[in-house]
Amino acid sequence: MYEQEQGPLAGFTVGVTAARRADELGALLRRRGAAVVHGPALRIVPLADDTDLLAATKELIDHAPDVVVATTAIGFRGWVEAADGWGYGEELLDCLRGVELLARGPKVKGAVRAAGLNESWSPSSESMAEVLDRLLGEGVAGRRIALQLHGEPLPGFVESLTAAGAEVVGVPVYRWMPPEDIGPLDRLLDGVLSGTLDAVTFTSAPAAASLLTRAEDRGVRAELLAALRHEVLAVCVGPVTALPLQAHGIDTLQPERFRLGPLVQLLCQELPSRARTLPVAGHSIEIRGHAVLVDGCLRPVPPAGMALINTLARRPGWVVSRADLLRALPGAGRDEHAVETAMARLRTALGTPKLIQTVVKRGYRLALDPSADTKYGDG
Repeated sequence: MYEQEQGPLAGFTVGVTAARRADELGALLRRRGAAVVHGPALRIVPLADDTDLLAATKELIDHAPDVVVATTAIGFRGWVEAADGWGYGEELLDCLRGVELLARGPKVKGAVRAAGLNESWSPSSESMAEVLDRLLGEGVAGRRIALQLHGEPLPGFVESLTAAGAEVVGVPVYRWMPPEDIGPLDRLLDGVLSGTLDAVTFTSAPAAASLLTRAEDRGVRAELLAALRHEVLAVCVGPVTALPLQAHGIDTLQPERFRLGPLVQLLCQELPSRARTLPVAGHSIEIRGHAVLVDGCLRPVPPAGMALINTLARRPGWVVSRADLLRALPGAGRDEHAVETAMARLRTALGTPKLIQTVVKRGYRLALDPSADTKYGDG
């Protein structure tokens, strides 16, 4: 079966705007067959000189919490180093020695121990959901819980604790900044505008806002909004992340669980379901972002070929003139010979030349099976 051999996202291209955990998300997508375009919309700067972090640190030293949740190794190290620079390093460590200290995963556990501390517990799954389950299972009513934030609030986490009676104190260890190298983000933005991306993923609200800001700076915000509303799927890790997009009328998809794995699984369901499948010349073809499945076999197709087959598939079985196909070709100019060249390459890529028929002096058509004429013939 195709999904077993190629992966459910084979033939699709997915944009990743994340700065943190971009490698992890990219690996999950590639493992399922997707091509990935990474354009970080942000960079994360430690808050070594930030007054909010200083105020939160002082508050915790003066009024120790019952529980501290350390979520990232770099964030925990940055917090301890910043406190040391302010002259509060030992006081913070003394505070942390006296509380229940939860470390989200092995990297965080290593950072905790490097600071001379010992974690009370660490989940085997590295999941904040497991941390939440443990806290709620212990009972949090009346308890004060300090949460080391990693770039943005964790609304589901915080709301669940608050609803159960806890007081949650955020420790904001990161600050969002524009990327130092804007080139990758511009390439991702160009991919959305040109339609070469099938979906874009967002794992933070600031990243979504940053992409919109960059489009506005380039004078293409209206085009970006149109693409995300109609052609390119916007997938967000959770409802808070989606807010900047939804404020501009962009419908987003979100997994039920606000994590990377469910986000990727959602893409695995959505993108294949949106691909068009047609019975052509005794074969089944499925048109994906940069490839065509022919009887379940993935056939990568160059951009010009994809432009042609998408144009033909809009009215399957109907003849499309060379002039119309020429207009669909990116940067083809006025020479209809470009259509013949691109069509020859498309047929070679598909590996089954009879899928597309040449209609002499008129143009080309997908050789739709006669039994499908009623269903598709109205174009």
